[in-house]
Amino acid sequence: MAKTSFSFWEYNFCGSWDELSSTSKSSESVDGVNMGKIDKVYGTENWGDAGGIDYGFYQTDSMEEGLLFCEYHQQQKPESYLDYELFDDRRFEIISPTLQTSLEEIAKLDEISSGIQVISESKKKNQQDFSFASLELLKKYDHGRLNGGRIVQPSSDAPYTNLAGQELSTEEIIRIAGARFIQSNCQVVDIASMLNNPFGLSFSNLSDEEAKNVELVELLLASAEKVGQQQFERARRLLNYCDILSSSSGNPVQRVVYYFSEALRERIDLGTGRISSGFGKQSSVLNQEMTILNPATLACHERIPFFQVARFTGIQAIIDNVAGAKRIHVIDLQIRSGAQWAVLMQALVSRHDCLLELLKISAIGTTSKQLIEDTGKRLASFAESMSIPFSFEVVMVPDMLDLKKELFELDAEEAIAIYSEYSLMNLIFVPNRLESVMRVLRNINPRIMVVMEVEANNNSPSFVNRFIEVLFFHGAYFDCIDACMERDDPTRLITELMFHQGIRNIVAKEGEERRIRHVKIDVWRSFFARFGIIETELSTSSLYQASLVLKKFDSGSSCTLDTNEKSLLIGWKGTPINSLSAWKFT
Repeated sequence: MAKTSFSFWEYNFCGSWDELSSTSKSSESVDGVNMGKIDKVYGTENWGDAGGIDYGFYQTDSMEEGLLFCEYHQQQKPESYLDYELFDDRRFEIISPTLQTSLEEIAKLDEISSGIQVISESKKKNQQDFSFASLELLKKYDHGRLNGGRIVQPSSDAPYTNLAGQELSTEEIIRIAGARFIQSNCQVVDIASMLNNPFGLSFSNLSDEEAKNVELVELLLASAEKVGQQQFERARRLLNYCDILSSSSGNPVQRVVYYFSEALRERIDLGTGRISSGFGKQSSVLNQEMTILNPATLACHERIPFFQVARFTGIQAIIDNVAGAKRIHVIDLQIRSGAQWAVLMQALVSRHDCLLELLKISAIGTTSKQLIEDTGKRLASFAESMSIPFSFEVVMVPDMLDLKKELFELDAEEAIAIYSEYSLMNLIFVPNRLESVMRVLRNINPRIMVVMEVEANNNSPSFVNRFIEVLFFHGAYFDCIDACMERDDPTRLITELMFHQGIRNIVAKEGEERRIRHVKIDVWRSFFARFGIIETELSTSSLYQASLVLKKFDSGSSCTLDTNEKSLLIGWKGTPINSLSAWKFT
């Protein structure tokens, strides 16, 4: 059967679940495909003036002041591993060239970390080495740095967008601030020419606001350096200036610095014993908030393109792999609102050559059973309005270790698909559970597994690595939020506060308390190889859906779509944000 591309975006994600039962059976042709059209489908989920302050107070001619920041650059080989217990070289038991390379990199971590002290003692001898290593940060985060084939790129592809009369992006501000910070601490005088920076490292080509933003980020970097060196009082003084200049209601740079400053303060308080940890409970509450249908999650997923692009692409990937099946069983690892399955239903109804006998959805949950059941009722009501035979099962387990194949009502005639939307990342901090879940999925042996994850590397055991990575990531994300939502939008503040919870955990916590962990697609690729799970191509139809969805957003011109091997990377002005991949079990 030929693969069909369904124009999912005809379904408006701005409606509400109450309107799902009111549908229109009118149809229209899109690229030659006769489509049913849904009128409404619900979409969800999961700074001030400087005042003449002199910023020079944190600069020093001592090489030691730049060590922590420079440490990051020494480790900037592609990190294709998960820096946690499960992914130690002692725990892997398969032969894989990619994995072997990953494990060798893991083994080098201790050598790199232990070398920092030696470097500090011989800083003059190695000053030039630091200078070049420090450039890796800026090179890595240069514009358009995503690897793979570019599908959609920003409409303005200049390295510094204000050369075309536009303001610098938040990420570009961070890069300039990083270059200035490296220069002031590592005494590198030729960074600008080596990076082809059109501004040099002066403020002569920047607007007043951009210059203040660069200085503000420099303050934040200096604060993070002092925190990493456990010079907490000095860090507090720097953060006091960050507080004066940043705001949760200002421009994107000011907002980012505000939330990162709060996270650094929490790390200081934890390090000095002023407060005790307790993020486990907060993490559960945050996950529940992402499940409940609230205005903040609605606004985030409705107005920011990353979610919709990944969802529609993922749904198309499922359809491509269950084509011709009359009985379809989708296992959702974390269903949240389930709005994507309303879209799937409409797409399946449009298959005129294959009548659907049953669509079954099994939703896995460990908490909030009532919320999951409510989602099932909404989906059942929608399915009834579409005359779709539908079954919804809740698979509740007190612990993911208790998940078993036998808990699912499986039928040999079913075409089974696994759907994971930001689900597996929640298990990285409990690797035994992640392993257990993967073994269960392996035994179920679905036709396809679609995985949507955050494309970021903030799982490093090194504080400075995590800080720099997450700073760039959220710089790009807050830049996107600013383009998609008004600054005084009340739901925007709530949305950013939800991101703040993740920033706090990544920056402030260590060990098992650090529960928010993201890794990039190459890490998942190595991990899945252990279970005989092979990455499969996303069809042309799927990639078409991705580009089609972007066109429906006013901010879509700033988004990028790239491929990394067989996976799709969705980014903002070149910064990867989400990955969407499809996997088959051998």
